[in-house]
Amino acid sequence: MRGKRVLVAGAGGFIGGWLVGELLRRGASVRAVDIKPREEWFQVHDGADNLRMDLREIDACRAACAGVDQVFNLAADMGGMGFIEHHKAECMLSVLINTHLLMAAREKDVARYFYSSSACVYNAAKQASPGVTALREEDAYPAMPEDGYGWEKLFSERMCRHFTEDFGLETRVARYHNVYGPHGTYDGGREKAPAAICRKVAEAKLSGRREIEIWGDGEQTRSFMYIDDCLKGTLDIMACDVEVPMNLGSAELVTINRLVDLIEEIAGVRLHRRYDLSAPQGVRGRNSDNGLIRQRLGWEPSIPLATGLERTYAWIYDRIAAGRSAKPAAVAIPA
Repeated sequence: MRGKRVLVAGAGGFIGGWLVGELLRRGASVRAVDIKPREEWFQVHDGADNLRMDLREIDACRAACAGVDQVFNLAADMGGMGFIEHHKAECMLSVLINTHLLMAAREKDVARYFYSSSACVYNAAKQASPGVTALREEDAYPAMPEDGYGWEKLFSERMCRHFTEDFGLETRVARYHNVYGPHGTYDGGREKAPAAICRKVAEAKLSGRREIEIWGDGEQTRSFMYIDDCLKGTLDIMACDVEVPMNLGSAELVTINRLVDLIEEIAGVRLHRRYDLSAPQGVRGRNSDNGLIRQRLGWEPSIPLATGLERTYAWIYDRIAAGRSAKPAAVAIPA
């Protein structure tokens, strides 16, 4: 990446903030763009050109893409299951970002374009059991993705494919499977399971209340990928010659109950569990088949779930103990 001029769309978000820092460390010149005010970004890197822009607008996309070699599109209105099940229209409107960024990238002669898709594109009928067979890339069809957010992601994947076929724009697509780590949201409704459970356990420990609410019966299964593995996989996919979407996730399948076990062990507490069977739960089971990315790129996640959770819990616990706002404050990290 040394010497490359790179746009990161969604740079104020969790993965985007980490990606900007990694690109700077690798010697890239980075234009970091997000719709949020800078004081609401998860991380602000002094070495980047940090801009507030609404990338749903075509003119903003043209300005953002001007003079760059590569685009990483991580911008989307999204969150955990509690958010995407109740904000389907808002999630679908993210299609404007990808559509206009693709158009602008083509106009501005961008050499390569990365789109961050999601495991929510996969056919729900293949995810009806906690003992789910790990999902291969072809399992996205016949199409029956997560309503709203999943349909937007699948449609945007197709847009990337057709811009490659029709216009020659080099595109790469990664299907992220539940990325977690420090410097992410852990409260407010957009948080995902690892951060939400870390927060609940930390609050229980600090308050002395020895109970925790779990959405569903806790036997639904997922795999979770630590942010460091996500960054390496993202950059490997961007640099590779594979044009089809690729899974990027861990194959370490766990129940939500086991996820709670692990975080309790890290915190040194045992909590009474209350199960809310009416809460959003998503599919019954989901896991990543990494056969394609392992074969083509030699990529495997390197950080076990317990290790990543320990780092994540420590960061969330420290913020809650210090009485900081649940809304992440900007963190200035020099390049």
